[in-house]
Parts: sequence; C-alpha cells; structure tokens
Amino acid sequence: MSSPDRKPKRLLTAEQKYDLWVRMLAGQVTQAEAAAEAGVDRSVISRLRAVARDGAIAQISRPGTEAANYYERCLARGKTKREALRNLKRRISDRVWTHLNTQNLT
Repeated sequence: MSSPDRKPKRLLTAEQKYDLWVRMLAGQVTQAEAAAEAGVDRSVISRLRAVARDGAIAQISRPGTEAANYYERCLARGKTKREALRNLKRRISDRVWTHLNTQNLT
C-alpha cells in the first residue's frame, strides 16, 4: 500500500550514485540538494554516505592494509582525523569506480 502523498520509488544507477557522492565529497552540493536533483528521498543519500564511511572505517581498523597506511600518511601530513577519513573515503570510491569500469571494458 502506498500513501497518495508518497512519490514512486526511484532507483539510481551506479553512475548516478557515484556522481552524487563525488559532488557531495567536493562540497558542490548538500545532501538535500543531491536528493532533490536525483528525485529521491534524503534517506537514499544518507545511506550512500553511510556505506562509504563504514567501508573506510573497516579498512582503517585493519593495520598494515593500504587504506590504513594511507590514513596514517594523511595524519602525518597534518590532516585532522575527519579530513583523513574524508580523503580515504574519496580514495576508496575512486578505486571502486575504476574497478567497475575496468570490469565493464573486458
């Protein structure tokens, strides 16, 4: 049953999700703006951010991994923990995007 005031559910492609994520990381759009632009509920955008954050934190907690080393290098360069985590999330999302595009080409 759906409420008459509710919008129909809209699914985003991987490319759309990635584009919104990168623009939010860069500070070009807010969560509300991204949700309005994509025509989805803010909870979809919040979930995108949570998944990326959880992935980054899971990688940091494994000492010796490439992600943990990158995070430590960011801290050593004088970044705050928040800035280092933001950089790591961006790096992970870039890696995922590259991997997905490489898989599509073969």
